This record gives sequence, structure tokens and C-alpha cells, in this order.
Amino acid sequence: MNYYTEVLKKYAVFNGRASRAEYWYFLLFNFLIAFGIGFLEGLLVIASETDDSVLANIYYLAVLIPSIAVSVRRMHDVNKSGWFIIVPIYNLILALSDGTKGDNKYGNNPKGIDDSSNNKTTSNYCHKCGTKVGMDSKFCTKCGNKI
Repeated sequence: MNYYTEVLKKYAVFNGRASRAEYWYFLLFNFLIAFGIGFLEGLLVIASETDDSVLANIYYLAVLIPSIAVSVRRMHDVNKSGWFIIVPIYNLILALSDGTKGDNKYGNNPKGIDDSSNNKTTSNYCHKCGTKVGMDSKFCTKCGNKI
């Protein structure tokens, strides 16, 4: 559930990277919430004379921008432009692929792992915001999170 709330906190953040876990857990919880809303509407017989689902449409509209934003960040994680989300099959392949090891042109590795220096790292990554910090740092310089 943390991944879902983190995506909502980054409501319209289209820069940076999103890990596979962040992307797929967001989609999972999004599906479960939409299913729950549909079940609730069916149980309460809301808008029964039409096929429109009022609560579900409101929910879909509310999560439209975060869904696009996390998809763009997921494409960035595999070192592709966010525009690749509109390419039908290839975007699914990219979403299933492991992200670029280490940093890429879109930002720091969301996993906080830097494999580009053969495990001889002289820095850490903040687990909250992904900012690179020194090995001796106790707090993130960007968000203040304890390392």
C-alpha cells in the first residue's frame, strides 16, 4: 500500500524513475480499489438504470494523472522516453523489464543500488527520495530522511 500512496504523493511528477514494484503495486491497488467501488455500487444499486458507474468514473478521473505520471517514470527507469507509454506492446515489455543499473539520464536508481562501479561505491542513496548521499551521511540532504 506504501507504493500506492507514494504514487499519489507524486501526483503530477513526470521526472525521475519508478521501480517495477512501485509501478505494478500501484496498478494492483488501483485495480482492487476500482473493483471495490464497482462492487459497492452494485450492492447499493447506484445508477442502476444506466451502465454508467458514477463513483468509478470519479475515481478513474482522480487517478488519471498519477497513472500517467508513474507510467512515464517507469519508462524512464528503463532509460526510455515517457512517450513510449503510447506504443502498444513495447510499453508492456518495457514495464516488465528490469530498470537500468545505476543512474541514467532520468535520475538515480529507485532501488538505491549503483552497479556501475563494481560494488566499490563511495555513496548511498536515500530510500525515500532516491538522492545520492555520501557513505558517512546520516541524513539525506534533500528530504532529511535518516539513512
